[in-house]
Amino acid sequence: MANEGKVPRLAVLIDADNASAKIVGGLFEEIAKIGEASVRRIYGDFSTTRLKGWEEVLAKYAIIPQQQFAYIPGKNASDITLVIDAMDLLHTGRFDGFCLVSSDSDFTRLAARIREEGADVYGFGELKTPESFRQACRRFIYTENLVPVRPADPGTTQTARVLAAPQNAAKLIKRVIGEMDSEQGWVHLGGLGAQLVNLAPDFDPRTYGFTKLKELVQSLAAFDVKGQSGAVYVRIRPTTVQTREPASSPLPTPAQ
Repeated sequence: MANEGKVPRLAVLIDADNASAKIVGGLFEEIAKIGEASVRRIYGDFSTTRLKGWEEVLAKYAIIPQQQFAYIPGKNASDITLVIDAMDLLHTGRFDGFCLVSSDSDFTRLAARIREEGADVYGFGELKTPESFRQACRRFIYTENLVPVRPADPGTTQTARVLAAPQNAAKLIKRVIGEMDSEQGWVHLGGLGAQLVNLAPDFDPRTYGFTKLKELVQSLAAFDVKGQSGAVYVRIRPTTVQTREPASSPLPTPAQ
């Protein structure tokens, strides 16, 4: 873990066979929010035309290609080289975190091993990425969220791309609020966001079409939101239970 006040040093390792070059701009913008990308390496067979898209952006983003020829079909030498490099870098003790860019579940054990040593792992992959790899990361970012999109409506904060219906997030948010300490049901928005990522490393408001958690929660009828700026609180909206008057029973028959 990084010392407080220190910018985390990150090693960015990209599996070219399982990542598109179209995400590169958004990828490094996202990584810049986390720390400094001190090492930038990409793994693949660049002797083929299949990775030409990556070749065109390597110099711009200072990414060092690690050439791996596919001598035997079906054997992925690139994955093995990436793992070896990751462990070598980990044992230098110079890095606070690793950014693994791939949708391949083969890196699940690598992510878990790195975290065992006390370093953070940030995964970047497509929606199809198996849950095992997503859960092994401290945080997992879907690369579909890294491709720039225009606002769907200039008057709203919702984006044109919606990977999942906002209502799908309600159950998870309710669960987290229910597990947090609260003041009459109200929880701080910042704490809610942190707990959501702890429980679901791949949680991201952008997946539901919103840039911020507050905007996502406000769009859902299941929650109330109050406050502004840094003092925003959320609660599960109380349900109104309508009580019905008991049906009148016939008067008892007087005893004869």
